[in-house]
Amino acid sequence: MQRRDFLSTAGLLAGLAATPNLGFGQKNTLSEPIEPVLLPAREPLDHKGGMDIRVWVRSAMTGGVYSSVECAVAPKVMGPPPHLHKELDELMLVLEGTASVLVDGEVVEITAGGWHLRPRNLVHTFFNASDKPLRFIDMYFNQPFEEFLEKVFFEYTPEKGYPFGSKERDRVMNDLNDRFGLVYAPTANEERNALMEKYGLK
Repeated sequence: MQRRDFLSTAGLLAGLAATPNLGFGQKNTLSEPIEPVLLPAREPLDHKGGMDIRVWVRSAMTGGVYSSVECAVAPKVMGPPPHLHKELDELMLVLEGTASVLVDGEVVEITAGGWHLRPRNLVHTFFNASDKPLRFIDMYFNQPFEEFLEKVFFEYTPEKGYPFGSKERDRVMNDLNDRFGLVYAPTANEERNALMEKYGLK
């Protein structure tokens, strides 16, 4: 199955599958075909007063072509510092609430039912500036980025011996960022703090 056929079947990126910048439209070189998978419906993810994720499609299920996670964000909560991905293309589908997304210095709002495509090498972040919960599906192409998120949300946590600001957490996060080609600008934290102050985020 060609990569563009899989994306079309999944209802994703119709009309964009051959965009050169995204690397789509190339023949799938998998030795084994992608198998169908049923993912039963589940209760909507709870933000737990901050932010949480749930993996739906794993990269291993699609031969490395695609993966996706559900993300829930509490009202007035900031996302990560502005960053870029060297190899990852990202597509967001908002399910509930309104996502604010910063891309190259411009903030756009995506309401429920809206999509937002972020190709690689664009500096971006997201946050929930509203007074209502935000929930979205984030989709990743050509990289198992769900593995990165699982490390951040479930393994490299203060409860498991990685306090924020500690040398040990900085070490594992630097290794993880290098592995997944995630790059923060030198002023990323200052930019994040400025967004938090402007929109009243925590």
